[in-house]
Amino acid sequence: MHHVCRILLCAAVLFGAALPAAAGQGHKFKWWQSEEFIRELGLTPEQTARIDRIFEASWPALQAAKHDLDRFEAELSRMIAEGSASDTEVLKRCDRVEASRSAMRRTRSLMLYRMHQVLSPEQRARLKALGEAKARERARTHPPSH
Repeated sequence: MHHVCRILLCAAVLFGAALPAAAGQGHKFKWWQSEEFIRELGLTPEQTARIDRIFEASWPALQAAKHDLDRFEAELSRMIAEGSASDTEVLKRCDRVEASRSAMRRTRSLMLYRMHQVLSPEQRARLKALGEAKARERARTHPPSH
């Protein structure tokens, strides 16, 4: 199970992490349709179609979850800025934000897991390696600011 979680984490870093941020904007990064990914992973047309169906089936829930999270975060920010709520009210709002964030992450993780199941063990290994290479490249070209 640890191995699967590690691969899902790499997949999330590679292509899943952008989904929630993009969910409210209508932007969809369809990595499985990218020439680079098709070539590097050796994706078949059937695999591409299956992954696309998984993504399209998950997309409305991701958009809804992102919308809810944005709304709950805005409510919490207003509550904090006003400074008149009780600690209990702020904690309840924090719980709502975190529950919404958790729901979005669960939806995304399930989608990534379903996509992962479409790939062969060799393709999953290549996806993991590609994800790690992309993460190193991003770290090199966009170092964290302090």
